[in-house]
Amino acid sequence: MIVTGSEPSAVPGAGDPLPLSTSGGYGTAATATVTTVPIPAQADRSPDLAAAGTPAPPAGGRGAVTAPGPLAADLAAIGFGRILHARDAAELAGLLAAADPAERIAVIDAGFVGHRHALRLALTDPRFAAGAVPGAVAVHGPAAREALVAAAHGLTGHEPNLPDALAGAVQRGGVPVQRPELGTLVATVPATADELAAARAAVAEVDEEAVRLRRAVKARDGFFTTYCVSPYSRYIARWCARRGFTPNQVTTASLVTALAAAASAATATRPGFVAAGLLLILSFVLDCTDGQLARYSLQYSTVGAWLDATFDRAKEYSFYAGLAIAATRTGDHVWALALAAMVLMTFRHSVDFAFMAADQETARNPATAGSKVQAANASPTAQLSNRLDRVGWTVWARRIIVLPIGERWALIALLTALTTPRTTLTVLLIGCALACCYTTAGRVLRSVNRRRPRTDQAAREVAVLADGGPLAELLAPVLRPVARRLPGLAVPVVAALASAGLPVAVHALGGTWAAVGAAAGYVLLSSLVLARKLTGPLDWLAPAFFRAGEYLTVLALALRLDTASLPAAFGLVAAVAYHHYDTVYRLRGGTGAPARWLVRATGGQEGRALLVTLFAALVYGGAPIGSVGHEGPGAAALQGGLVALAAVLALVVVAESIHFWVFGDATAEHDESGDTA
Repeated sequence: MIVTGSEPSAVPGAGDPLPLSTSGGYGTAATATVTTVPIPAQADRSPDLAAAGTPAPPAGGRGAVTAPGPLAADLAAIGFGRILHARDAAELAGLLAAADPAERIAVIDAGFVGHRHALRLALTDPRFAAGAVPGAVAVHGPAAREALVAAAHGLTGHEPNLPDALAGAVQRGGVPVQRPELGTLVATVPATADELAAARAAVAEVDEEAVRLRRAVKARDGFFTTYCVSPYSRYIARWCARRGFTPNQVTTASLVTALAAAASAATATRPGFVAAGLLLILSFVLDCTDGQLARYSLQYSTVGAWLDATFDRAKEYSFYAGLAIAATRTGDHVWALALAAMVLMTFRHSVDFAFMAADQETARNPATAGSKVQAANASPTAQLSNRLDRVGWTVWARRIIVLPIGERWALIALLTALTTPRTTLTVLLIGCALACCYTTAGRVLRSVNRRRPRTDQAAREVAVLADGGPLAELLAPVLRPVARRLPGLAVPVVAALASAGLPVAVHALGGTWAAVGAAAGYVLLSSLVLARKLTGPLDWLAPAFFRAGEYLTVLALALRLDTASLPAAFGLVAAVAYHHYDTVYRLRGGTGAPARWLVRATGGQEGRALLVTLFAALVYGGAPIGSVGHEGPGAAALQGGLVALAAVLALVVVAESIHFWVFGDATAEHDESGDTA
């Protein structure tokens, strides 16, 4: 870090260098440099500052370190352990060029007056290569560092505020500079004694810790989370931060608690059900706490973003399995309901994710979201929704209707404690189905009335979410001429017909060669859809339909041939769902689609649907014998095959995912949208 000029509240004189330390929150060393002689721009400041308490600059050569004044103490507190000095603009450029490439580097005007958390937000957020507030700028990473060094060499020494000049030059050099919303926090470089006094008064008026706690909570969240969890979970987050706990540790604790809840539910006893409900709520509190801890201390990480996203699904779906096990122990069989609930939730999430991918200019561009440009191009449905957002009670009503994760888990916990697994899963299915219809209808209306065409990038991401495998890839060149002549709404219609037709055919004909023929038709129709550029107004529905088609095919096969294979079918769908969620998180993090070899190795959605249907026909010899759901010959082989396929898919996709997120170049993309999960 390079601090230029004289700090108004610094103690004059040189002291022992502060030890180089690791900067909390971003995992790299951080260096600060302070000018020992005011450069011309700083020397030209009003002499009234001296009367306000500005000391004479300390004597000393390059690298001298001042005794920790308020600014130095703030820098040390947010992780900048070494503070150096630059005497002029040329020396500033030299220090920047000589800094360790692994270090985060910041430049701060020594006249900076403001809150410590304002500096923390701008200088230590690991999600951004560059950040700035008035009087301070920080960079990390090769591209941002190179831009900062180049900007420093272009300084004249007469800029009124060097850090601000550097931030502007870095931005013009092609590196986006994050400028956090400060709200009531203060960050300024006063030029006169009056401005200095006003700035210090403004700092004193704000309860910085209260602001920090408030900012730890998502600005947009569900009703249950906002009013029943966040009022106290933010204090748990602060407690964790002060004791050195990391968000990843809290995330892991949430997972362990949820697994304990599932195990308690599986006991099939009333005390076990009550304990399961309480543990599930505790798991959700910890789930909120990990994100609040990350925001409170800016401890964002790539692995943390991945764990937070994937563990939510693992926790919920493992609880479904716990309920199914409990029901089985009491003679009730609800594995089909548990699997149907997982299919419905995955379908709903696929609708949400694909819509956001297709609507990238609003979902991923905060600069245009809510702007006049967006409003001018928004559909009438979107404009109505924006107007309703200004009416307080309608906001909460609509957030409750969509049954977000907080309301959903609270409902599951309450029903588990008071009723039976069958009742819990049935009510959950009804509630989620209504919520899914509501959200999907709204998204469809927005898309039908949309005025702006879809981008090619959006079309590519929707195609990635559709998960077309090697068969679709092979058939695409042959089918493309036909696909191009299809009418505008053909994509969602064909995808819906194929995805509904195959499960119905498998349930009626599972284990026969006719079912294999139906699966071959599904491959042909899904390949026809994917041979077309998915830029139509409703083309984004195709991935969700394909999710439902593939998952319901597995469910229908188990229901038709052997209900005892439903737990294996649940495991297979869970493994495939993990792959699909992982694909979503990669796209949302800006890291691109999964490697093509992975998509080919896992077969794609059309390949897996054909594979399970063909396998069933082979083990039953094309002619199942017995009552529906209990067709004995081939049942053991069907169960074994589903278990083996689930194990192989899980091994491949989880191992590749861990390698990608832990050892790859993925970015830390944490969900701050408050969208339903």
